[in-house]
Amino acid sequence: MSIPQTGGALIESYDQLVETLSKGCKPKEAWRIGTEHEKFGYCQDTHKPLPYEGERSIFAVLSGLRDRYGWAPLEEGGKLIGLTKDGANVSLEPGGALELSGAPLETIHQTCDEVNTHLAEVKSVADEIGVKFIGLGAAPEWTHEQMPLMPKGRYQLMNDYMNRVGEMGTAMMRRTCTVQVNLDFSSEADMVQKMRVGVALQPVATALFATSPFFEGKVNGHKSWRANIWRNLDDARTGMIPFIFQDGFGFEAWVEWVLDVPMYFVYRDGKYIDALGMSFRDFLKGELPALPGEKPLVSDWADHLTTVFPEARVKQFIEMRGADGGPWRRLCALPAFWVGLTYDQTALDAAWDLVKNWDDETRQEWVVAAGRDGLQAEVGGMSMHDLAREVVAISEAGLKARARPGAGGLVPDETHFLNALKESLETGKTMSDELLDLYHGPWGGDLSRIYEEFSY
Repeated sequence: MSIPQTGGALIESYDQLVETLSKGCKPKEAWRIGTEHEKFGYCQDTHKPLPYEGERSIFAVLSGLRDRYGWAPLEEGGKLIGLTKDGANVSLEPGGALELSGAPLETIHQTCDEVNTHLAEVKSVADEIGVKFIGLGAAPEWTHEQMPLMPKGRYQLMNDYMNRVGEMGTAMMRRTCTVQVNLDFSSEADMVQKMRVGVALQPVATALFATSPFFEGKVNGHKSWRANIWRNLDDARTGMIPFIFQDGFGFEAWVEWVLDVPMYFVYRDGKYIDALGMSFRDFLKGELPALPGEKPLVSDWADHLTTVFPEARVKQFIEMRGADGGPWRRLCALPAFWVGLTYDQTALDAAWDLVKNWDDETRQEWVVAAGRDGLQAEVGGMSMHDLAREVVAISEAGLKARARPGAGGLVPDETHFLNALKESLETGKTMSDELLDLYHGPWGGDLSRIYEEFSY
């Protein structure tokens, strides 16, 4: 979850909301890659999730990273709730999952080095206190009650609201993890094309990166239970956002949609003010019940943009949000997958050609089938396995065309980061399929084996 914004100019007009997004336009040479990933922490001996405080806790991990590796602390209400260093930050998900929001970097080589360094730092701190971390899309065994809500005002307000809407909101907050990548755009037209390709092809990412076939200790019938949770948590702010495929979509249309999403909060003086269900349109007029007479700051708009949760979303960059959290190789494969598809124009055009004739119903069928069946999904006579082959081939071609070398020039490009996905395409099995094979085979139905064999 995002770290709260502060300050900025007073918003006097609607045009400022649009301008905030358009300021994200950058020339191609300034495009960067920002990778985010979440992972569950647990006590090594009991397999129980971490509390916030105590000898084995989220606080102990955060303070260890702060003291040993020079991360600067971020506090709220006197509680350590995050860290920052060199353009990156470490933050807490509502149920205590630890997230790295990486710095904006030029290549996948650099972002993978960042992931390696972060996981090594976390492991060095965690090992000393009997804590482990595991990358999965959903908590395999833990119940809602076992996962304490972290001490952030935003989460308390969200928790209260999620209990009123949808079926899965609180499960999303406490018991799911993702890996995502943040990507730049050069213009409004470039943003539109990348968003359309990104949303249409999120089901492919969901299928390839599926790692959540278990929930509350049982096989749940989905390759990505995380995807099922996100589809069912709040219709007002999630989904495949069909309006982006309509003529005239651009920054203004995005603003219009976000303005209609009910608010969660306003952040003032280090505290979250309850604005649940209120209207940002009213805020623009100085008529927000939570802050009567006040108009929003740019930071309020930036915060509100973080409270919409579609499959891809626009801020001053685009977030690709459709993948489960997972093991190390797939943390690097996710940014490689999307950079290959979107940072080379020939690849982006080829990806758009694949999906440009799909209608809203087809896109929705794909997202449902991908979460349930993974690579075995089928829609309209087309198999996900075949679709994913085409998409990964386009991504690989895009990475070759980028030709960004690594390892001091010894590695000519970034294509090898797709190897984990290519292996899945060769075998027809994603990590969820492998986990199910182990569960029904060598593990003999003993799900506790997942911790020893798949933790970082």
